Amino acid sequence: MRAFRSLPLIVLALLAACAPKVDPEQQAQALAAFSTVEKVFQHPRCSNCHIPGDAPLQFDTQTPHMMNVVRGPKGEGAPGLPCASCHGEANLPESYGPNAPPGAPHWALPPPDQKMAWIGVSSHELCSMIQDRKRNGDRDMEAMFKHVAEDKLVLWGWAPGGNRVPVPVPHDEFVRAFRTWMDAGAPCPEAPARG
Repeated sequence: MRAFRSLPLIVLALLAACAPKVDPEQQAQALAAFSTVEKVFQHPRCSNCHIPGDAPLQFDTQTPHMMNVVRGPKGEGAPGLPCASCHGEANLPESYGPNAPPGAPHWALPPPDQKMAWIGVSSHELCSMIQDRKRNGDRDMEAMFKHVAEDKLVLWGWAPGGNRVPVPVPHDEFVRAFRTWMDAGAPCPEAPARG
């Protein structure tokens, strides 16, 4: 009977011995890289459409979108007022003025069942959300990498036109940071302590 009682301890010891060893330096580099990823994701060029509610935000001040624009059933706006009514496949020429509606291919918000809302979340929650296929558009990490590296709507954040401030981290630096974080196993910062 005593042999059976020690069995869980043996199993735990074997699991600990088989667990991959974490290189503290690589872990620190990955977490530093994630802080760059977080800075990009939470910049208004990205977070204005990655919202917790259903009304997108606009401008650097993140004010509610004019004309009562809403997410709609697919993230493409309400029936009768789709995002594409004003947002074309590219930014309008400068002659239209600094506040002309910006544009990029497939302009839309995330769908309501996968909002990917990044405003007001902790670093830990953002990190978890990026990795969670149920909340990130059903993307594994390679697909997430391709999305942030190549998607034209994502790339718009670095060339937003008008008087909009682009994402402050150069895109190639952001992509390198994402890859560094991802290749180290995408570790998340610690969750904030509950008070």
